[in-house]
Amino acid sequence: MGHDHEGRRVSRRRLITGVGSLGLGGLFTAGAHATSGPDPYARADALFAKARTCRLTPSTKQGPYYFETETLRSDIREDRQGVRLRLAIKLRDGETCSPLDDAVVEIWHCDAGGLYSGAETESREVLSKGGKVQVRPGTTFTDLKPSDRSRYLRGAQVTDSDGIVRFTTIWPGWYPGRTVHIHVMVVVGGTRALCTELMFDEAFNREVLARPPYRGHQTPRDTFNGNDPIYQDGMLAHVTRDGDGYLAAIVMSADPG
Repeated sequence: MGHDHEGRRVSRRRLITGVGSLGLGGLFTAGAHATSGPDPYARADALFAKARTCRLTPSTKQGPYYFETETLRSDIREDRQGVRLRLAIKLRDGETCSPLDDAVVEIWHCDAGGLYSGAETESREVLSKGGKVQVRPGTTFTDLKPSDRSRYLRGAQVTDSDGIVRFTTIWPGWYPGRTVHIHVMVVVGGTRALCTELMFDEAFNREVLARPPYRGHQTPRDTFNGNDPIYQDGMLAHVTRDGDGYLAAIVMSADPG
């Protein structure tokens, strides 16, 4: 079923050119966590149907904690504790509305306590000092050189023929100056076609963040969707409860160039 590709490290060149000899079909089967039981992402189609526009997804800066992942995997939780979140992203061509297949979709986000893997020292300093990550217009971020070996809550998948990727992660935490969010990088044909973020309705944020381990966060939230400097309506994911966790889906449109 292709499970041998899950977690495999490949060169960036092979990632951005359709994963070379790995074979997209086998790779995506692994990414979807195929099982003999019901598809846990089956309800994502109904969530996708709520987004019918083909307008380009709002783009953002990549932020200070991005570095290229070389790991193809759908379950990115590792040892991080938190409320399970299944995430389905459907990628479309912003001009034709057709699915963008064979595109690399990377996601990364902080853990329940506000820490980023590969940048634990840097993100811990932000939390301890009560500072804020600068996201003012015009701010430029370059790729981070990781300062530690952790890689939790980071991963990449390749879109299938319907333009879809699926991840299993946890609901993100927060840190000063930002609402709850997940970063997304889309690479098409070797080019970074879209860098954006996705957010969640504040009703769901309140529900999740009242649960452990989030409620033990050392700093109170100071930024919500309404006062976040990045948030736009086009970044809001559709969410439904999913057993003891949640299922979120979003349609993103990119310019493949």
